[in-house]
Amino acid sequence: MAKLQTIPSFTQLSNRVVRILGENPGKFTLQGTNTYLIGTGSRKILLDTGEGKPKYIQTLAESFKKLGENVIITDILITHWHIDHVGGIDSILQYTKENNLPTPTIHKRLNPKRDKRTYQPIEENQIYHTDGASLRAIFTPGHSEDHVAFYLEEENALFTGDAVLGVGTTIFETLNEYINSLQKMKELSPGRIYPGHGPMVEDGMAKLDEYINHRLQRDLEILEILQKSNDPLTSMQIVEVLYAAYPRELWKAAEHSIKLHLIKLETEGKVHKVSDKWMINNNKL
Repeated sequence: MAKLQTIPSFTQLSNRVVRILGENPGKFTLQGTNTYLIGTGSRKILLDTGEGKPKYIQTLAESFKKLGENVIITDILITHWHIDHVGGIDSILQYTKENNLPTPTIHKRLNPKRDKRTYQPIEENQIYHTDGASLRAIFTPGHSEDHVAFYLEEENALFTGDAVLGVGTTIFETLNEYINSLQKMKELSPGRIYPGHGPMVEDGMAKLDEYINHRLQRDLEILEILQKSNDPLTSMQIVEVLYAAYPRELWKAAEHSIKLHLIKLETEGKVHKVSDKWMINNNKL
């Protein structure tokens, strides 16, 4: 991947959206987790919390001062269970307690297998209001089973969490669900996208088309490889062809994605498994 553009720790993206970087750059988090303070008044909604880096809490506190007196977080909305999105909750609650600030209510789509604390449950199409902003919850499983995007009515903008990133592609647990979620977000015809990682996206529809087409193109590439092979292939053998130009240390992670594509193609009747190898069903093409 090319060198990532620099993202400041604090950025006023619109008159109702401020991005606070999670101060946790990395291979999978890119420049760091994007967290967002939302609202035009002193009462803010915080979307996601980073992973709890001390520098993040310092940046968040400094952001309050930049935004004016009496700024408080009334609610925290969580997009999904991954540690780089929920890991800052305890530190934020500690900060509000130490500074005699109201305790925010934390909302999340429930995931009993993964949740480590009690949340107020998020329901599909539930709307969260604050000064100058209305956020509608859109269930978008695929990246994770509890993933939620949030549609900002006033801007026709979408907070996509990790379903859509500002640069590159994302990982997913179930491909069929993930593609369905991308299509669902596209039905909203968003202009701007505020992603969970990477820079803001101005043309949301183009980005969603890019993500959908990338996955469908990958399906076609896998089918072409199987079509040309005289023998069944393992998922790693497919990776060796598709990712021949990429470093080998990336192949194992790529294999996980390829396996999910193969499972999708199997449910569509286009391939079938023989032991640990895959064959194409020519009658379904």
